[in-house]
Amino acid sequence: MPPRRENRSNLKTSKNNPKFFSYVRKLTKWSEIKTLATDPRQLYLPAILFLIVEIFLNIFIIERVKYTEIDWRAYMQEVEGFLNGTRDYSMLKGDTGPLVYPAGFVYIFSALYYITSNGTNVKLAQYLFAALYLIQLALVFRIYARTKKIPPYALLLICCTSYRIHSIFVLRLFNDPIAVILLFASLNAFMDEKWLFGSVLYSLAVSVKMNILLFSPALLIAYLVNLGPLRTILHLTVCAVIQVLLALPFLLQNPLAYLIGAFDFARVFQFQWTVNWRFLPEEFFLDKYFHFTLLIMHILTLIVFAPSWIVYLKSYAKLKKIDYDVNSQLSKTEKFDTQSLGQLFVLPFFTANFIGIAFSRSLHYQFYVWYYHTLPYLIWCTNFSSVTKFAILGVIELCWNTYPSTVSSSLALHFCHILMLFQLFFNSNNNKKKQV
Repeated sequence: MPPRRENRSNLKTSKNNPKFFSYVRKLTKWSEIKTLATDPRQLYLPAILFLIVEIFLNIFIIERVKYTEIDWRAYMQEVEGFLNGTRDYSMLKGDTGPLVYPAGFVYIFSALYYITSNGTNVKLAQYLFAALYLIQLALVFRIYARTKKIPPYALLLICCTSYRIHSIFVLRLFNDPIAVILLFASLNAFMDEKWLFGSVLYSLAVSVKMNILLFSPALLIAYLVNLGPLRTILHLTVCAVIQVLLALPFLLQNPLAYLIGAFDFARVFQFQWTVNWRFLPEEFFLDKYFHFTLLIMHILTLIVFAPSWIVYLKSYAKLKKIDYDVNSQLSKTEKFDTQSLGQLFVLPFFTANFIGIAFSRSLHYQFYVWYYHTLPYLIWCTNFSSVTKFAILGVIELCWNTYPSTVSSSLALHFCHILMLFQLFFNSNNNKKKQV
């Protein structure tokens, strides 16, 4: 008897998708499930699943958790002045004070001003930021998947454990996430060997908020060892020209006001909002000599780490060239998978940013997004046991969710930062010797 029509259809589907059905059958086995959860090479599927979960989680948060107004109204007031024709940066102000971000911020939030009906449709803004959050996760997951360093179960830490990060995106609508998204987009471009595009994205990130400059020491080394001095100058010029073009309307009107307002490196932070220095007396926290000491420690720590970064990035450049030379002569089925070389590229960037945060004059709650998505990668670059890794990440998360900060929470945050810095230094030195 001939098979029924639907059976022939099923057989045809199975024949056309043998890999899919084979994969589904594998997932019924405990060993395969364990591999899917622990093998960094299997990260893509869990990443997709977590992104789907995040869609529903963000919708739930937006619909069920009360929005808190902090800076959104001030942002709208600041860009409203620009849209009304004001080009003098010193005249752009909001409820929280004068505008203190570069020109890229003005253009991006001007667009949001129009999209959200002059900033009044906050719910729409929340959903736009939820979309940005998903883009951010996708960019981070792509980096993690390419480096093959992070086990898939660590994605649970990134997605579902931080109320603070979800709050920064969809309940507070801060500008920090937009700068960080552009930064991760630039890192993806650099890893794809799209250096010019990456430079453009990096400069755009700086144009939203200047904390992105914390990554610049690693970027300079990456330019030099991958592109050489002449092309490095070219890319630095591209970054500078983008800043000038974006700022041109304000520079033509009042250049000094723009430079002081957008890139105020001497800005004084309020003690009441500090997350990391609560254990200090307020007078000491505000002391300029304390700020200068932190700057010196920051620079010295960068100098200490720089030799290992040079070795990593030189090795990355050499191995990428070998990869290109070898794989260009092979067929698609014979090509070597060398994407894990990204480990050599990513670690200097994440570490440079982490050093800047560890020696920051002050950290406010929205600054957590500056390094939150890099923490799992950094902790997996240490030799701590799995229990210790989870404990450190858990304590850091607890510190950032303690409001207002306390003497204990700020001390605990510094303790975790110092532990990670020492481990990263010793591991980088050991790995540098192996690379040489």
